[in-house]
Amino acid sequence: MAPTTLYAICLGALVGTGVVLLVAALRPRPRTHGEVRHTGRSLADRFGRRGAVAAGLALLVLVLTRWPVAAAAAALLVVAWPALFGGARAEKQSIARIEGLASWTESLRDTIAGAVGLEQAIPATVHAAAPAIQPQLRMLVDRLRVRVPLATALQRLADDLDDPSVDLVVAALILNARLRGPGLRQVLTSLSDAARAELDMRQRVSAGRSSTRRSAQMVMGFSLFVVLGLTLLNPQYVAPYGTFEGQVVLVGVCALFAVAFVWMKRLSGVDVPERFLVATPERGGPPTTTEVAR
Repeated sequence: MAPTTLYAICLGALVGTGVVLLVAALRPRPRTHGEVRHTGRSLADRFGRRGAVAAGLALLVLVLTRWPVAAAAAALLVVAWPALFGGARAEKQSIARIEGLASWTESLRDTIAGAVGLEQAIPATVHAAAPAIQPQLRMLVDRLRVRVPLATALQRLADDLDDPSVDLVVAALILNARLRGPGLRQVLTSLSDAARAELDMRQRVSAGRSSTRRSAQMVMGFSLFVVLGLTLLNPQYVAPYGTFEGQVVLVGVCALFAVAFVWMKRLSGVDVPERFLVATPERGGPPTTTEVAR
């Protein structure tokens, strides 16, 4: 197959992929009732826009270098960029959520110390809660006002916050709401201490990850700068990559870069335990899609 034909096929495939992703992002999707939804852009919106950017960058790289492998690698880099080098915003939100949870647990403990019941203590602590968890706590209070059982409302609070650390606190509150046993203050004190310890651990891990993330971004940026600079300023030096054998070698080079970045991502990560308070119909959680359809 002639190189010109190969380039035309790759170019058509990239353009077609970009069009398909763009159409998929613009299509309206029906909402599924009974599911816990989080704020932010939808999954199709994020991947649709990212796919369009990936297709555009791949087309640009293909025009500048005439290397199909480089174009495909550029597209994959754009798609995988948040997974490899992103996550800073989500980490900050998670840290703020845990810090707010620890403060709210301490405030709830101090309010209960005044011989106030749990149903009265929760609304009293909402106004002083951290902004990271205040909307979810306001939703909890609204559910209590419309006579939702306390255990069910707490279960839905855990679903709204969606964090393993929240499950520990909510589980203790659910047990107290059902059993009405003593010792809730001591349990909340232990849970707030555990939340503070986890907050300190996550802050240290986040600082290390930000340094690793910046280093990886600098390595990637410098590598792309050198490759594009050599391609534009000294095309004879990189001419061997334009052959079939050169493209095969470039696949290996890109694979080594990918393995290195995935390895750096894993080294800088932190293992978060799975949630154990998962909403089910038996626990009073939202109905499943099958039940709604019935």
